[in-house]
Amino acid sequence: LSNCNVSLILQVENWTQLLYIKYSWVFNGRPSFLLQDTRRFVSQRTGNLYIAKVEASDVGNYTCVVRNMMTNATVYSSPTPVELRRDAVMAEYEPKIEVQFPESLHVTKGSSVKLECFALGNPVPAITWRRTDGNPLPGKMKINHSNGVLEIPYFRPEDAGAYECVAENSRGKNIAKGQLIFQNVEHLHWVQTLKDAHMAIEANLQWECRASGKPKPVYRWLKNGEPLVLEDRILVEGGRLAVSRINLLDSGMYQCLAENEHGAIYASAELKVVASAPDFSKSLVKKSMLIQRGGEVIMECRPHASPKASISWRRGGEFLKDSKRRTIMEDGTLRITNISKSDGGRYTCVARNPFGTSSSTGTLVVKEPTKITVPPLSVDATVGQSIVLPCEVSRDSSLDPTFKWFFNGKLIDFNKQDHFEMIGGESAGDLMVRNIQLKHSGKYVCMVHTVVDSVSAAAHLIVRGPPGAPEGLMVGEITDSSAQLSWGSGPDNHSPVTTYTIQARTPFSIGWQAVRTVPDSVPGQMFHATVIDLNPWVDYEFRVVAINNVGVGEPSMQSKQIRTKAAVPEVAPGNVSGGGGSRGELVIQWEPIPEELQNGEEFGYIVAFRSLGTTTWKQTVLASPDASRYTFRNDSIPPLSQFEVKVGVYNNKGEGPSSHVVVVYSAEEEPSVAPSRVWARTLSASEIEVYWEPIPQTASSGNIIGYEVLCWEEGVQESDAEMVKVTDTVALLSGLMGSRLYLISVRAQNSAGAGPSSPAVNVTTKKPPPSQPPGNIEWNLTNSKIFLKWEHVKAMGNESEVTGYKVSWKYKPQHFQYHIWIVPVWSYKIKKSVPSDMTQNKPVSLLCWFCTDEDSCLSISLNTAVVKRPAVFEPA
Repeated sequence: LSNCNVSLILQVENWTQLLYIKYSWVFNGRPSFLLQDTRRFVSQRTGNLYIAKVEASDVGNYTCVVRNMMTNATVYSSPTPVELRRDAVMAEYEPKIEVQFPESLHVTKGSSVKLECFALGNPVPAITWRRTDGNPLPGKMKINHSNGVLEIPYFRPEDAGAYECVAENSRGKNIAKGQLIFQNVEHLHWVQTLKDAHMAIEANLQWECRASGKPKPVYRWLKNGEPLVLEDRILVEGGRLAVSRINLLDSGMYQCLAENEHGAIYASAELKVVASAPDFSKSLVKKSMLIQRGGEVIMECRPHASPKASISWRRGGEFLKDSKRRTIMEDGTLRITNISKSDGGRYTCVARNPFGTSSSTGTLVVKEPTKITVPPLSVDATVGQSIVLPCEVSRDSSLDPTFKWFFNGKLIDFNKQDHFEMIGGESAGDLMVRNIQLKHSGKYVCMVHTVVDSVSAAAHLIVRGPPGAPEGLMVGEITDSSAQLSWGSGPDNHSPVTTYTIQARTPFSIGWQAVRTVPDSVPGQMFHATVIDLNPWVDYEFRVVAINNVGVGEPSMQSKQIRTKAAVPEVAPGNVSGGGGSRGELVIQWEPIPEELQNGEEFGYIVAFRSLGTTTWKQTVLASPDASRYTFRNDSIPPLSQFEVKVGVYNNKGEGPSSHVVVVYSAEEEPSVAPSRVWARTLSASEIEVYWEPIPQTASSGNIIGYEVLCWEEGVQESDAEMVKVTDTVALLSGLMGSRLYLISVRAQNSAGAGPSSPAVNVTTKKPPPSQPPGNIEWNLTNSKIFLKWEHVKAMGNESEVTGYKVSWKYKPQHFQYHIWIVPVWSYKIKKSVPSDMTQNKPVSLLCWFCTDEDSCLSISLNTAVVKRPAVFEPA
């Protein structure tokens, strides 16, 4: 459809101007525009509507709509009908390209180019785009819904080349080609555009538009799409438009056109000229104005008026004139200074222009000024103290003051600050600062607000506290026992540093420890010291702590770890002793030197000894720093011989001191005789008790420290015997088997070893108790008495006969208390009164053991029969 010949406000002079015209079509008068798809296409170059294949739903009236995008003006064509012929059938045919782009097109850098392509055909052709050189299409490319428009924004040199539009259906295909040529010129673009203006009649208008491009653009001005007609009031200089004393006829849409040989661009803005009488409806004079006596008031008068209104003020019926304290400013504002009570009253602003007069009235109320009568005073405080900064005011009795406190410029939020609290009455807002910390130093401002005025007063709080950490700790020269330190001062927190202390830490110390220095006391003005009495060959870290009259400050950052130089050992081993061992041995012991006192690498011990009364020392070197014992062996050494012994130290720097000389005895001789009068008795099936006479303490036996009791079954080698060590002359052997013959011997022991064994004695353990528990246990409760009976237990041939039974019961489970009776073997029934303190509704536990004799029964609890039954007992 090409019936879109309409008269447009904008004269189209070249195809680039079409970028500011938008074409649409309306179908059958519907309010929405016709949607484009692969079958329907609207060319934005010609305005024509193309339908690739007409269908029955396309029958109707079509209206072309043209809109000027700069002026927003819109025009409509007369309707064009589309009818479907009933006497013909549309045959299939290959695509016929109806809309195509120019064969060559010059495009400037940075501009946007749109290529149109659409084809008629049956079936409906599919439109695709490609570059003939095989390169992919630009990634920034945009294709519309109908695929009929290819847009390339921000054109660059790499976008230039040949492009093809391919229209294809089942009947064939057609191709449209075109060349995009990059033109290396600066495209036209706006540097400054126009803005809409709403202005009063008789005002002066000034607009300026500026564009950049090569070649330099020229400007033209349009009004409502037509060239602007110049008058005496209208001045055009390039992109600058000036209109003086504007009137209602000047209203309209203005366009600034900038063009050169490569194209044109437009900037649009609307001018609305307003002519009206003064109007206070949106800007009344403030109805009530409160001001303190001696203050200043500004009464604004800003009516809406076109042209601008002349302003005058009156108080009551009297118009005001400028005076020493009263000024009517150019914009109509009334300013009154040094206000007194007599200035109170009603003030009316009167506005006039050629279209009318209007007024607005407000009331001025004069109040007494607010004054801070007790301001906060600057104060010094110490960390941990609490202070109150006062803030009391005198004020007009009709005004309620609001107190606010600021700390270092920030409003104090009393709901979030634990240290701050505001106290006082109606005319006071004192600030209490509790448990003051260093962070509370600074400027405090009390600000008092009323609806009339605001006043403030400031004070400084200086908080004195322990000094901050010293800075920049450095370690200088290092020896085997000293290190030179230097540091810088930290904050003194308003109290000068009096002294510094130095602390050290090693891998062997528990935390930080104070160390000795030169000078012994480092004054607060000195920033270096020498640490002394350090251990050689030890890793140290140092830190410095400052002290002032308030307290001890935070320590500095620790220094890097350093190691003192090595030196000869200075500490001799302690607690040198010895003795013991086997025959022919001299055992020497000592406490090893801690690592922090070894003073260097390759640390070891020098052990020296000699027989008492001789002059020549024998010595040996032990290269282990952990050694604490040395044994010298020589079979010719008599037992308990006396030796003088000393232990020294050494490292890679040389030998250190030796310990004091001590006398150490050589090893004893093993006991030469065996214990006598050894005898044993059986206690039960698993226990035997052994007795013997002690060996007299003689030189040959040495110092007897205990005995070894050997026990083995008949037929077992003595070397496989079980051994029990005791220090007394009696031993209890347990865990034995019943009805077994055991051999037992005893031998004495001293520090040199064990002596000969005594002749073995024989003893047989008792038979074990019966393996079966009592059976058929029954019990009942009658008149506060418990009756219990059971069947007699018969022993097996290898078991001992039953001599009695043991019955136990508990009635206080939480205490585990038992009552036990030995029952003779001939009695199989017992009765027992229930104790009077038994609580009701408690379970009773009965346990029954059999016993071969009283001792066995009390010492063993085997084959237990348990009877549990809850019952209710009446007190006996």
